[in-house]
Amino acid sequence: MLTPWAIKKLEGLMLDYVKIDCPTGQCHGWFAMSRINFALGLFHLILAGLLFGVTSSKDPRAALQNGYWGPKILVWLALVALSFLIPDEFFQVWGNYVSLLSAMLFLILGLILLVDLAHGWAEYCLEQIDTTESRAWRVVLIGSTLGMYTASLTMTVIQYIFFAGGGCTMNQVAITVNLLLWLATSFISVNPTVQEYNPKAGLAQAAMVAIYCTYLTMSAVSMEPDDKHCNPLVRAQGTRTTSVVIGAIVTMVTVAYTTTRAATRSLALGTGGDIRLPESDEHDLVTQQPCARREMRAEALRRAVEEGSLPADALVSDGESEAESHATGDDESNQTQYNYSVFHIIFFLATAWIATLLGMSVDQSEQDGDFAPIGRTYWASWVKIISAWVCYALYTWTLLAPVVLPDRFDFG
Repeated sequence: MLTPWAIKKLEGLMLDYVKIDCPTGQCHGWFAMSRINFALGLFHLILAGLLFGVTSSKDPRAALQNGYWGPKILVWLALVALSFLIPDEFFQVWGNYVSLLSAMLFLILGLILLVDLAHGWAEYCLEQIDTTESRAWRVVLIGSTLGMYTASLTMTVIQYIFFAGGGCTMNQVAITVNLLLWLATSFISVNPTVQEYNPKAGLAQAAMVAIYCTYLTMSAVSMEPDDKHCNPLVRAQGTRTTSVVIGAIVTMVTVAYTTTRAATRSLALGTGGDIRLPESDEHDLVTQQPCARREMRAEALRRAVEEGSLPADALVSDGESEAESHATGDDESNQTQYNYSVFHIIFFLATAWIATLLGMSVDQSEQDGDFAPIGRTYWASWVKIISAWVCYALYTWTLLAPVVLPDRFDFG
């Protein structure tokens, strides 16, 4: 929608009834892009409202989440069509305020997930080392840590060589601050006081945070505009087109990962019951009701039948219900695996981030024919740089929180 080719095709489909243009003639489909993202976001908000309070697949509304794909696609397409009838003034407010705030929430959510993944990976390796006493897991933990630090250092050197020339103050500051922050967090993670309050903290988590934040910084300097000749990747036509395509792919993959990972996890917002299997199992997905609970339920039904408070066929119907649930592979008949409403709210936040990322003004000189650059603005570059700094801050707080608030943490 941000390219002249797409705008001409869209105007042709609408028989030239709607002209997609700005008064200055510079935005080339900004409103069309905003309308499509708004329609998808509205679609997820509607589903979030319809599915609010669904706690198991026994609720008839659960079918809206797990089925009715044809009608849902038709509703989404209808919302896209109707969005083109909304005045442009609405999208100026929506894009500049609502989408921007929602996009910031999505970025913060992604950073929290990254820090959680870093701790989860290191703790999983330590548990495997303790339980299996295998040297292989030690090699995996130490090797991955050294590998991530090596990759971080390599990317830092590459950035200094190619993106930190004379006059490139922004790049020099971003690269240097990132280097200092990942060195600082590494030292904090092995600090004796931190280790005393959280023995599971270590260099493995710091290495994962370092490589991710270094990647963010490298992505920021490699996708900035080249008006100061600080980005050699966009000077030649070949690398110019390649950087546009790679930037789009990396952006969409990152958004897809963050969205699906966040949406299918409760993050303290999902169902409140304890639905996990014992720790010895390979995963935390519920496939059936625990045997002990089923036995207690069956015993309670038998006693109720003997006392006359329930009819005799209650035992038969309960057994048929459990057999049918097991036969159809329904592992949400007792409790959903994730909160359906939160699932769609997070997808709404993702659409807001995409709209904000694409909606930031792109210089016409950056337009590469029918390719619309994604994230090649100083705004997008600074968002990535500051996101890396926030990620370091979040990770450092997870290290210092047990020291500052020892009563709220128990690692015994």
